[in-house]
Amino acid sequence: LLSHPKEHEKSPAIANGELHINGKGKKLRKPRTIYSSLQLQALNQRFQQTQYLALPERAELAAQLGLTQTQVKIWFQNKRSKYKKIMKQG
Repeated sequence: LLSHPKEHEKSPAIANGELHINGKGKKLRKPRTIYSSLQLQALNQRFQQTQYLALPERAELAAQLGLTQTQVKIWFQNKRSKYKKIMKQG
């Protein structure tokens, strides 16, 4: 019987929100971000003011809400996409 002492190392680590690649070369996704109702409220309010954030605005908003700049950026991208889709439908 051969046992593999490194068996536990097969589960990939996600450090600092960075994606790591498993042994088979497949990218592993970071788990989906769950926004609190307060975060969503603030994001939606800001979206109503402007659909695009400058870098310093994004950094400030992320810091205020306890999110990463990437999370804020992607939220705004997704929101713009949904908004355009809704506008298309009328």
